[in-house]
Order: sequence, then structure tokens, then C-alpha cells
Amino acid sequence: MDAVEDGMWWYRALHLRVLDALGQPDGRVLDAGCGTGGFLAKLKQAHPAMLAEGLEYNAEAAARARQKSGAPVAAGSVLAMPFADASFAAVTSMDVLCHAAVEPGLALAEIRRVLTPGGRLVLNLPAFTWLHSAHDLRVRNARRFTAGQVRGLLQAAGFHAIRTRYWNSLLLPLMVVQRKIMASAPDDRSDVAAFPPWQNGILFGMTELERTLARLGLPFPAGGSILAAATRS
Repeated sequence: MDAVEDGMWWYRALHLRVLDALGQPDGRVLDAGCGTGGFLAKLKQAHPAMLAEGLEYNAEAAARARQKSGAPVAAGSVLAMPFADASFAAVTSMDVLCHAAVEPGLALAEIRRVLTPGGRLVLNLPAFTWLHSAHDLRVRNARRFTAGQVRGLLQAAGFHAIRTRYWNSLLLPLMVVQRKIMASAPDDRSDVAAFPPWQNGILFGMTELERTLARLGLPFPAGGSILAAATRS
């Protein structure tokens, strides 16, 4: 992740979508489960004055995230965050609730606790249980979701104004071929890797085309990932 998240097409596409959904919150922003800090760095570049912070369970990754982003990063769990109630105007969390070490309901309760009333949550999660593959085993994804399941989790946790949408839709057929046919063995590697520049550029270009179509109102009924935004009640 540390080596490729600045340039790999999927991370670039994800970070742009989260920035779009986040907007410009008035106050502190937490990236819960920030990994090695790629999104925190992008957030600081896009909004230099924004008070961005991270939380990461892996101490080595947390140290790298501090170095990469220049933002404060606490070492700790999303299941017991080391922050006071109502500390943040917004929280982002990308591909964390799917992790084997995370219980989604408990994590969402903690996220709600640290958000201010009216605070914004932006989530990204992998879509569809039938897409579970060697990639998920490598990155320790224990679960994949439908948009309806994500909406239900957010409602149960006390969030409203919930919006969910699938993305990475145009590339979904290639994703199915890659994960279910070409790399279907349990010991196959993760998709997180460096791509040849020409291939990386084409794949990113497809995600940008999709992003443009989505902005024009074209719905996508399926995709490799789910982006969700909600408000703390």
C-alpha cells in the first residue's frame, strides 16, 4: 500500500471520490483506519488549512502516515478510539469496516460518538459477497456488502441523510475476470500492485469517465465498491 497508493489508479480514483463526498467540513477531520497515510496526504494537498488527523491500528503504518502526510496520526483501534465525544466535524473510513479485526456495528458506534451532531461520515467498502477472492484474503477482508446492507448499518447506528452508490462499475467485468478466473486460487496475490504506466493510465481514465457520468446523474446499479455518505443525528 505504501509503495503504490500515490500512483495506482484505484487509490487515485478512490481518493477523488472521497474528497468529492467530503466537501469542506468546518472543523477537524479524522481518517479512521488511515493505513500509510495516502488519503491524509491528498486531503492536506487539497485543503492545506483543514485540520486533518488519522487513526491507525498498526503502529508502523501510523508512523509512516505521519511522515507521508504531515498530519497527526494516533495509534489505536476504530473499536475504541482515543478521542473525546464530538471531537470531529467529519470522519472518513476507507475499507475498514470490512476488515476481519473490525466489528462494523461497534466501529460505527465509535465513529458516531466522536462526530459532532450534524457531522459527516464518508465510507468506502467492497461490494458483493460473490466477489470475495484471493485479494480479500490477502488484505484480510472478512466481508463485502451491498448498498442496501450499508444503508441498514448506518441507519441502525443512528445516521441519517444516507446516500450510497456503487462505483468502479465500468471496470466491473474486468474485475470479475481477474478475481474469479485469472487469480481465483486462494494463494493468488492481492490486486494492490504497481501497474505498467500505460495500463494504469487507461484504468484511471475509465474511472474518471465513470465519475463524469455519475456527476451527470447516470446511475450505476453495480460496481466493485460502495461509497456512502451520511450525517450524524
